[in-house]
Amino acid sequence: MLKILLIGKSGRVDCIADALYRSPREKQIFSLSEVNNPGLIEKSAEDIAIGKTDDIEFVLNYARKVKPDFAVIGPEEPLEVGVVDALIDQLGIPCVGPRKTLARLESSKSFTRHLLEKYSIPGNPAYKEFKNLDGIKEYITELGEFVVKPDGLTGGKGVKVFGEHLMSIDDGLQYCAEILSDGNSVVIEEKLVGEEFSLQAFCDGKHVVNTIPIQDHKRAYNGDTGPNTGGMGTYSCEDHLLPFLSAEYVKEASEINNAVANALREELKEDYKGIIYGGFMITKNGLRLIEYNARFGDPEVINLLPLLETDFISICEAIINGTLDQVPVSFRKKATVCKYIVPKGYPSNPEKDEYIIMDDVPPQSDNLRVFYGAVNQKPGGLQLIGSRAVACVGIGDTLKDAEQLAENAASNIKGPVRHRTDIGTEPLIQKRINHVRAILNTNNVAVG
Repeated sequence: MLKILLIGKSGRVDCIADALYRSPREKQIFSLSEVNNPGLIEKSAEDIAIGKTDDIEFVLNYARKVKPDFAVIGPEEPLEVGVVDALIDQLGIPCVGPRKTLARLESSKSFTRHLLEKYSIPGNPAYKEFKNLDGIKEYITELGEFVVKPDGLTGGKGVKVFGEHLMSIDDGLQYCAEILSDGNSVVIEEKLVGEEFSLQAFCDGKHVVNTIPIQDHKRAYNGDTGPNTGGMGTYSCEDHLLPFLSAEYVKEASEINNAVANALREELKEDYKGIIYGGFMITKNGLRLIEYNARFGDPEVINLLPLLETDFISICEAIINGTLDQVPVSFRKKATVCKYIVPKGYPSNPEKDEYIIMDDVPPQSDNLRVFYGAVNQKPGGLQLIGSRAVACVGIGDTLKDAEQLAENAASNIKGPVRHRTDIGTEPLIQKRINHVRAILNTNNVAVG
């Protein structure tokens, strides 16, 4: 009987729990969550402890009680503070998730840019790191169009782009000064124009298994308008490409993921064990790396794991043992569309403490999955916390089928909530195709 400790929050942890629960292996799942997640309750987690996932002592005390065979780390914050190091070094509990020094792949923008540069890995945009204001004005003037990134975790909301958030050089200097005043360094990059996609990979330190490309939608409202969010939804296609994405770009992104894993081992003399997740962009100058994450994406994992045919527990064990090359990893040839339900007012002024009603949502099946995020299970029902609340995932033979399933479920959740109705729809997909064709100045872009 395996004991597994799952550490996480949001819809991502529910989805990971679901993949563990679907395993035919005999197991007990113990969850450490920041909310009383109804998805974890439904999936018969052996026990759920509520607390901060980045509180090392709280995590260690719970792990001492549970005595798991291994732990799976969901979000980035525990990785940044060294929860993995504590579990391994103090309790001997192996983890699916990298140590703190390796997790700098996500927690430090400058570390990742310097790593790609040092090991001649393609994909870097022009960039410079600054620890004070000296030289920043000259550099952003030289770039013309630029992006400002705090050198740390920002929950997907700290990056500001010229022409969108920063309307002048003075705006850029002011934002850089704010970041530097907090004690962080700042990374200035050239502004990339193109179409984004995500590619997640399993990694055991020596072997990398790349999965399937997925496209996220950061903007809060239909038509890609409004402020950036943690991600309003995602889609993937039945051919494991995307309508605007050729196999050549997926191969190139996979090679970058592989090279980064090798560079991490060479640079830090440790094996990266966990998830490598690259955010890429097709530009007129080729494929560029936007950023790396050191864990599954949310919502990207919500498209990925429901399609997984391989036993997820076996994959976790292979990551820990360094034997990923011995596990044949496969995914169903299905399309997926994920739509996140969020409180009205999200992200700037979200409704909180109100209840939602899900009585009219169709039952879950092989074609529809529902994962719970920022909601608390209360005696009165499901209570909104203020962030992305429920993810509805349609799974179909075509993108159109998957979108209709997701939309039907999402639209039947009642309460002070909303969602993006356009994710996965033909007009928005065609907009993506046209965008790439215009960028590459060609009509030969692959169309799914």
